[in-house]
Amino acid sequence: MKKILVSTASLLAISALPALPALAQEAAAPSRDGGYGLGREALPEEVAAWDIDIRPDGAGLPVGSGNVWDGEGLFIDYCSACHGDFGEAVGRWPVLAGGFGTMESEDPVKTVGSYWPYLSTVWDYVHRAMPYGSAQSLTDDEVYALTAYLMYVNDLVDDDFELSNENFLEVPLPNEDAFFMDDRAETEYALFSAEPCMSDCAESIEVTSTASVLNVTPEGEGGATEATAEVEVEEEATVVEEAAPEDTGPDPELVAMGEGLFRQCSSCHQIGDGATNRTGPALVNIYGHPAGMQDGFRYSPAFTEAVEGGLEWTDETLAQFLANPRDFIPGNRMGFRGLRDDEEIAAMIAYIRAEGGE
Repeated sequence: MKKILVSTASLLAISALPALPALAQEAAAPSRDGGYGLGREALPEEVAAWDIDIRPDGAGLPVGSGNVWDGEGLFIDYCSACHGDFGEAVGRWPVLAGGFGTMESEDPVKTVGSYWPYLSTVWDYVHRAMPYGSAQSLTDDEVYALTAYLMYVNDLVDDDFELSNENFLEVPLPNEDAFFMDDRAETEYALFSAEPCMSDCAESIEVTSTASVLNVTPEGEGGATEATAEVEVEEEATVVEEAAPEDTGPDPELVAMGEGLFRQCSSCHQIGDGATNRTGPALVNIYGHPAGMQDGFRYSPAFTEAVEGGLEWTDETLAQFLANPRDFIPGNRMGFRGLRDDEEIAAMIAYIRAEGGE
């Protein structure tokens, strides 16, 4: 028999504890079918504390309102550290704006504007889970304002828009019709429930495509991967350019780098053929030309004043603006923090020249 040593002090402490009441058998919850007879029914006020979901038809929305400009300030204070000033994302945090037209591409950008089905999902998630580390600390009006700002950076509303429980259903999200009811029970379960083949399942195995985006498909006999092929094409293009020194266009390597950097701008700007004004003006034929020339875009008073002062987009002015838009044109509406690396600035300018025209 194992002996346990207990000190006198421990015995005195134990004896000082109040006596525990005997558990009465009748105090236990009644047994339920398939249950264990534990717990009790939730009180109405306890259910109400958890019942905060917002439905696609607006059911559950509290009375309140918030506008885009109030939402911008809240977003910068509470959200921009992770999601960027315009929803372009910082690091690997989720992108909230842009991605339009990418749903059918190999690398879709799933944002509020390009992918989410209902605005109620936005309101519910912000209210329920944000800001990170301080969930459910926002007032209802603040949630309305933040939701309005997310609509604005996704080009769904103008900058003077105010969202409320009364007009909540008037602006549907663009991708709503692309969702459908879950039909996997009829279309997929049978395929994955059949007896699996464990041997001699195919006469031969052939690689029909490669994961070129991730660059994880190994190279094998019979040719290089798509990613390698792209590199070879780039190298060939470089050789051609070196053989034609008279071509003074932007460096292709910088253009490629700038294309990746431009993703943080695409939530507000379009570039190239067919580009249109969105939250920011279309970047078409701006290099080497006077600023503020996009028809139909409402520039800020500060930007308009700079334009009237003769601002022209050159390597020097673009570099200064991209480094710190707020310092270069104080009071303009572009909240982008700017690029800090000289090579990134050069790459962005090269991409604007190549894709936006000169």
